[in-house]
Formats: sequence, C-alpha cells, structure tokens
Amino acid sequence: MSDPSGLSLSESLSAHHRRSFYERHRSLAVLMILILFLAPFAGLYVTGLLGSVVGVVLSVAAYYLMPPLWLMLGR
Repeated sequence: MSDPSGLSLSESLSAHHRRSFYERHRSLAVLMILILFLAPFAGLYVTGLLGSVVGVVLSVAAYYLMPPLWLMLGR
C-alpha cells in the first residue's frame, strides 16, 4: 500500500520521514506534543491507572501514525 507521495507505509514510518514531516508541519508538531503529554493525564483523571496506560499507548500511536495518515488524506 502506498500513499500519494510514492512512499510505502514502512518508509513513511521511518524516523527520518517523521522528523521531516513534523519540521514542515510545525502546528501539527505542537499539537502532537500536547497530545503526547496530556493524554496520559486525561486517562488517569478519567479512569485511573488503566486509563493512563491507554493514554500513553494511544498518544504514542498517534505520534507515529500522523504523518502517513496525513499524507493518505492528501493534506
């Protein structure tokens, strides 16, 4: 499966591509940093320790999956 830019999914998940993506999209980088740090605290507040763990997992997944999903949506 390839996105419109010609990169495969595994290539779009590389650290180099992720870094260059977030350098080009500064506002998304700030948003992802906020999500990365606030999601575990939101989960802790809502459901306790299990929510905190889920918040960490979801925020890390969002950080890694945002660049390929953004490219697939054609932004």
